[in-house]
Amino acid sequence: MRSGGARARGRALLVLAVIGLALLAGCSSGSSDDGGFRFVAPGGQTQIAYPEAQRRPLAPIAGDSLLAEGQRLSSAQFRGQVVVVNIWGSWCGPCRGEAPALEQVARAAAPRGVQFLGVDVRDDRQAAADFVRSRGVTYPSLYDQSGRSLLVLSGYPRNAVPSTIVLDRSHRVAAVFLTAVLASDLQPVVDRIAAEPPAPATG
Repeated sequence: MRSGGARARGRALLVLAVIGLALLAGCSSGSSDDGGFRFVAPGGQTQIAYPEAQRRPLAPIAGDSLLAEGQRLSSAQFRGQVVVVNIWGSWCGPCRGEAPALEQVARAAAPRGVQFLGVDVRDDRQAAADFVRSRGVTYPSLYDQSGRSLLVLSGYPRNAVPSTIVLDRSHRVAAVFLTAVLASDLQPVVDRIAAEPPAPATG
């Protein structure tokens, strides 16, 4: 009986130790603040702006090029530039509606060091390529049928299509649009972020 009780106490202590380690790890990860972006539901807002002091960097969004199959594309290629990430699909009616506005802003903002990058999700590759060509979209897109490239957007509603994310020159999330955009909505935001001085280097 004593040995059985000892084993039970041992198991109980082991369980408590595992729980304690899990809690410690959770506290550690929460307090160490790795600086990564974590999306928090905006309470009904569809347009969110992040003040510079609250911005967090986003790991590179990367994947296969839509038009150049086998070629890798990544937001990291555009170091020092403002990057506007648009999540879209050829099957999405609002995406068709906003495409001219995105192209307009992309062309207008390019001389100020702004790069647009599309992420085509849940789509047929040929239909997506036809969409881009027929609408004269000049900026590149990733082809990401599964949406895997968006896993870096912790907590983000990846079913929000279309949506647009604006990264500042340090590739911190500066603004989010959870709906289709008009040029008149997007252009002032992109212009403001492009006009900001680069954030000081850290580390």
